[in-house]
Amino acid sequence: MTDRDPDTGASGDQPRLVEPVMIAAFEGWNDAGEAASTALEHLELSWDATPLTSIDPEEYYDFQVTRPHVRLADGVTRKIEWQTTRLSVATLPGTERHVVLVNGIEPNLRWRAFCRELLGHVDTLGVTKVITLGALLTDTPHTRPTPVTGISYDKSSAGELRVEPSTYQGPTGIVGVFQNACVEAGVPAVSFWAAVPHYVSQARVPKAAVALLHRVEELLDVEVPLGGLPEQAEEWERTVSEMAEADDEVREYVRQLEEQAEAEDEDELPEADGDAIAADFERYLRRRGTGGSGN
Repeated sequence: MTDRDPDTGASGDQPRLVEPVMIAAFEGWNDAGEAASTALEHLELSWDATPLTSIDPEEYYDFQVTRPHVRLADGVTRKIEWQTTRLSVATLPGTERHVVLVNGIEPNLRWRAFCRELLGHVDTLGVTKVITLGALLTDTPHTRPTPVTGISYDKSSAGELRVEPSTYQGPTGIVGVFQNACVEAGVPAVSFWAAVPHYVSQARVPKAAVALLHRVEELLDVEVPLGGLPEQAEEWERTVSEMAEADDEVREYVRQLEEQAEAEDEDELPEADGDAIAADFERYLRRRGTGGSGN
């Protein structure tokens, strides 16, 4: 690839990438239950991503909020690590294509300038598509499959990607701002949002992270090894269920949410398309067998 800075891991020159897609997630307001950041970190590890570059935090972060960390080097030397947004690169499994992973922190300042800087990397690296991941608090029950809604760059692509449109209107975070900046710049961008039960949002929610990873896998048509995340998701659900059973009020509330979710499914469930189901199954087998062909 390129020479890298030994202190930051960032590269001095941009590498030549093959049809790269960018996947970004940001800690903070956009990251309920740490679902999006957990999914992004899992992709970094699973795909053996290598550091590419990082955003200079000086212009975008309030260091009283996003404080730097002190680390020991060789057990003696103290070293300051600045919390910021970092980019890494990996090869999509079973393909020659690359993926650029943006492990971000929602900036405190100058959001439009921050997005312009990220778009500079999109342009320089030749990114063909941007996928942003987020998670929000909703009244979904923890016992049901995690709903994932999405926003695409136009109506036709929404149908092709089978994105369930979000009806949310209100305050947004850097995920929404960056996705909109991509669309305005002419870069195809899709955003996936996992729904996290609001009554268990204080802890990490691996079940929601798995749901986001499944959507990444489907969109890119590549295998995403899930490692121990499914077991962590099952353990999380068991723990929450035990806590709910111990509290009559919470147990009744969860039951009401389950009934509401079932009623919504009955109203919205479309007729099954046999050809679509068969195509989905073939894609799944191809990913698990040969790693897929990319998309």
